[in-house]
Amino acid sequence: MEIKTNQNNPDFEDIRHYYDHEVNDALKKISKDPLFDILLKFVGLHYSDSDLKEKINRIQSSYDFQKEFMHHGIRAILKNSFSELSYSGFERLQNRVPALFIANHRDILLDSAILQVLLVEHKLNTSEITFGENLMTPGFITDFGRLNRMFRVKREGNSRELYDIAYKLSSYIRHTLFEKQVSVWIAQGNGRTKDGNDMTQTGLLKMLNLDCDKNQYSMPDYFRRLNIVPLSISYEYEPCDSFKTQELYLSSLNSKYVKAAGEDLNSIIQGVCQEKGRIHLAVCDPIANEIEKLETIKGDNNQLRYLKNKIDERILSEYKLWPVNYVAADLLSNRGAYIEHYSSSDKNKFVEYMQSKVTTLDGEKDVLTTIFLGIYANPVFNKEKNINNFTSL
Repeated sequence: MEIKTNQNNPDFEDIRHYYDHEVNDALKKISKDPLFDILLKFVGLHYSDSDLKEKINRIQSSYDFQKEFMHHGIRAILKNSFSELSYSGFERLQNRVPALFIANHRDILLDSAILQVLLVEHKLNTSEITFGENLMTPGFITDFGRLNRMFRVKREGNSRELYDIAYKLSSYIRHTLFEKQVSVWIAQGNGRTKDGNDMTQTGLLKMLNLDCDKNQYSMPDYFRRLNIVPLSISYEYEPCDSFKTQELYLSSLNSKYVKAAGEDLNSIIQGVCQEKGRIHLAVCDPIANEIEKLETIKGDNNQLRYLKNKIDERILSEYKLWPVNYVAADLLSNRGAYIEHYSSSDKNKFVEYMQSKVTTLDGEKDVLTTIFLGIYANPVFNKEKNINNFTSL
């Protein structure tokens, strides 16, 4: 596959991934780290020293790295932790126009990684991927992420610094889509969805719009050019559901939840290893189809709110519900409104699964159970609400 040459821009030195001409040297560097060999063995990739050296020498771009290492590695991870991967909507990408993928976010690593796997298997170019600076510890992990087309998202600073950070991120995304002609994956909010409520943060759209005036676009025209394509990923068994339950419980007791040292890394490992059952990833209709309506709305905030709602509608409408979601909804509401969507065996299996998780957590078990059920039930309630709103228009 022909990949357009990355265009250097000194403004982005502190956030960008490796340019293609840097990839081979960076890969040779991390291949000498003991973690590299451990990682290869963890995902079931075994090479002799000569075969590994030959493979590394062939890799001259980020796309090569994603295809030759990441694709096989993620496929191996999925083989050991899921029963089925389905997908829909990839025909919407066949025009090969770079897209800004705005996705619901359930797992730190796998959400974007599964997209890359499916893009490769559909013979499409992979995307760049946002990567929170809290995950980019110096050394191996940062180098590994930068090889995988991940670019840094900074989140700390005073109000002026945060504005500058947002402006640079907005400029980098425009640069990647318009000049490098490469797609971008970004989560719809700051961090993973913890409670099952997939909602786009208006702040994300405000950030994207920061680079609009500088380049003399109207807001509708700018968002049309961004080619926003929502993504909706749904796991039968929520990655890190016990971690998320514990965090939500502790957050309900304190005004601010403080992560323990190494917690993000533990979440990555748990998300990779935990049994996830079935997974579905849907490529939704591009938002460009809604831009004409945007031009009739007065006021920037109203236009951004309209875009947010349209992205949410797309993600919720394409979200795939599993029997466990309906079981949780009925248990939480204490009624049988969704009983036709699951069997008694489905219910018994989920209750046993839930109890095995909740018993390991600290806190009031009734409260923890309610939170755990909410993670699985909220997609049902939100999808139903979304359908009702859509049919009432």
